[in-house]
Amino acid sequence: MSMVSKPLVSIITPSFNQGSFLEATIQSVLTQDYPCMEYWIIDGGSQDGSRAIINKYADRIAGWVSEPDEGQADAINKGLRRSSGDIVAWINSDDLYRPHAVARAVAALQGHPEVGLVYSDVDSIDARGELFNRMHYHHWQLVDLMAFKILGQPSVFFRRSLLDEVGFLDTSYHYLLDHHLWLRMALCTQLKYVPGEVWAAARMHAGAKNISQAEGFGREAYRLAKWMGKDERFVSHYEGHARSVWAGAHRLNAFYLLNEGKAGAALKAYWRAFWQKPAVALKDWRRVAFAVMSPLKVDNWRENYLRRRKKRFIEIESDEPEDQN
Repeated sequence: MSMVSKPLVSIITPSFNQGSFLEATIQSVLTQDYPCMEYWIIDGGSQDGSRAIINKYADRIAGWVSEPDEGQADAINKGLRRSSGDIVAWINSDDLYRPHAVARAVAALQGHPEVGLVYSDVDSIDARGELFNRMHYHHWQLVDLMAFKILGQPSVFFRRSLLDEVGFLDTSYHYLLDHHLWLRMALCTQLKYVPGEVWAAARMHAGAKNISQAEGFGREAYRLAKWMGKDERFVSHYEGHARSVWAGAHRLNAFYLLNEGKAGAALKAYWRAFWQKPAVALKDWRRVAFAVMSPLKVDNWRENYLRRRKKRFIEIESDEPEDQN
């Protein structure tokens, strides 16, 4: 592939008070081996030293701002408006790209002109950057996303033309803002999963929204389920899959409630998922068991489980980890 044929890729990092992780994210972008990239950092007015970190790399990026915004979706939209790449992605300021990620995503899109969005598997890393799990996905399309099969956002790359067709992120969403966008995109294009590749790592830490604000994901899952049932673009798909949609929403809510330590509420959500579609709830049978044991005061069950899981993952690299989706 000649240099001329390489499309420009725009990468955006939204950030707010993530100075502990921001530099690692920046370096993971700037060390990519793909030659045609522009990088935008949109900071929400951080007061933790983030601006000094960004300024260190100002001569190597397309541009940056540090000013108050209305949340993550608004920050990403600011970057999208400033960017001009034919292919676009965002990487949050606590996540990382793996080596060759951009080049491989571009190759996947160029090899499949009928596809507007590509994604890969995603590593889970802890606050220290240590790998403890790998999240495996599947070849999902619109109906799967409607049932809350969640793509690993850090690995997603999409075409600018598709973004122009469906519009930017809805700033009223703060937790499932990416899933809302993928749903709209899946109405218009095929999605492509690239198995066996890992383009990104998602960092799990105490300040991450999926831990510190876990309940918000369930609220927005229910909001999305209702929206799909009323939006004329989705109605024809929704009518035959309503039970899967609601089972998926309840399961997602249960997943995050349990992450937040609310075992009783999680069990109620799992029961609602089971009532809608038993097979959906039973995918999380281990987590259901943990939720049942929690009132028995089995101390630190989650920490012990994750510790064993990390050890098993490291020792048996070929072992298939539990599907989190």
